Amino acid sequence: MKMYTVPPVNLPKFETLLNQLVSTPSISSPSSDWDQGNLPLITILAEWFEALGFKVEINLIPGLVNKANMIATLGEGANGLVLSGHTDTVPYDPKQWMTDPFKLIERDQKFYGLGTCDMKGFFPIIVEALRGMENAVLTQPLIILATADEESSMSGARALADSGTIQGRAAVIGEPTSLRPIRMHKGILMESIVVSGGSGHSSNPSLGNSALEGMHELLGELLAFRSRIQSQHQNNLFEVSVPTLNLGRIHGGDSPNRICGHCELSFDLRPLPGMDTEALKSEVRKLAKKVEIKRGLQINVESLFGGVQPFETGAQTELVRLCESLTGHDAGAVAFATEAPFLSSMGLETIVMGAGSIDQAHQPNEFLAMNQIKPMSDVLCELITRYCVDINETGKNNE
Repeated sequence: MKMYTVPPVNLPKFETLLNQLVSTPSISSPSSDWDQGNLPLITILAEWFEALGFKVEINLIPGLVNKANMIATLGEGANGLVLSGHTDTVPYDPKQWMTDPFKLIERDQKFYGLGTCDMKGFFPIIVEALRGMENAVLTQPLIILATADEESSMSGARALADSGTIQGRAAVIGEPTSLRPIRMHKGILMESIVVSGGSGHSSNPSLGNSALEGMHELLGELLAFRSRIQSQHQNNLFEVSVPTLNLGRIHGGDSPNRICGHCELSFDLRPLPGMDTEALKSEVRKLAKKVEIKRGLQINVESLFGGVQPFETGAQTELVRLCESLTGHDAGAVAFATEAPFLSSMGLETIVMGAGSIDQAHQPNEFLAMNQIKPMSDVLCELITRYCVDINETGKNNE
C-alpha cells in the first residue's frame, strides 16, 4: 500500500483561518428569508486542505442551489479516521449581538462570532492538530468531511449516507461538547397537523364542524400518547430521561363569532435510542385518523423535515474507550441531535466530541473559549496517530 506523509502546514495562524470562516455567511434555515448557500465556505475549506496535500471532492447537494459537501482525503485504505463538521449556522438577531457576528473578535480569552463554537471552529482546530504531525507517515487515510444544512434539513449528511461513499473505521463529529465524548443522543421528529372542518355562524353549531374542537380532542390523544411512551421508555444517562413531545405552535380560527374551520399544530418529538421514528410517526397518524373519523373532519399529518434517528455507540467500543482515556471524561448522552446517525449508518464507529460549550451555541454573542483549542487539537493529534499512523492491536491498519 502506498504511504502518505503529512506535509508541512503552511497555512495562516488559527485566528486568521477562523476569521475566514466566520466572515463567510452560511446560514441555513427552513425560512427562505434566512437560508443561504454554503458553497463559498466549502470553497475556502477545499483550498486549505488542497494546500495540505489532501485529495478534495466538492459534491453539490442534489436539488439545492449553492449547497455542497466537501470530502478531503489524505492517504488510502478503508480503515481510517473521519473528522466531520457542518459548515452552516443558525440565523441571528443583530439587535442582541454586541459585535458584528461576521467578524471574529478576540476578547477575554474568547473568540466571538457566529459559528465560532457551533461549529466552524472545528476546522481550524483540525489544522492545528496537523501542525503537530508534520512528516508523520499515514498507513490509513485521514478524511475530513464538511457538510451542508445540519441546522435545518440535514441535507448534507443525508446525501452522504445515500451515496455510501465514505469508507472509514471511526468518526468524530466536532460539535461543541466541552471536550466530553458523547456516545448517544436523542432523535428528533417535527410534525405538522392540519385539521379542516366547516365554518359557520357561531349561533348555531349545526351550521359547521369545529376544527378547533377536533384539535382539542387530538391534543388530548397526543398528551396521552406522550405519557404512554414516557412510561415505557427511560434512560437515566440523559438529563431528561424520557422521550419528550413539545406542542410548539398552534393557530386556528379567525373570529369569536365564527365556527373555526381550520386549525394547525406543529410539535416536535425527541425519541430515545432504541425507539423507532417511523413507528412513532405511524402512531401519530393513527391517532389523527381516529379523531378524523369520529368527528367527520379532514386531518392531514405531515413531517416538517426528514427527522433524525436516535444515536448510540456502545460503551465498550474502541473509539469510546479511547476518547474517554484521552479526555479524562466518561462518555455521556445529550438531548440535541447531530449528524452522527448518518455516519453510523455507513458503518463508522462514531462519537460526538468538540471544543466549546453547547451553552454558547445558537446564542447571541456566541464564542469559543481559547483554552479549549489546544486540548482539542491534542486529542485529535492522538486520534489521528492511533487510527492513521500506528499499527494498533487489532492489526486493522495492516489490511
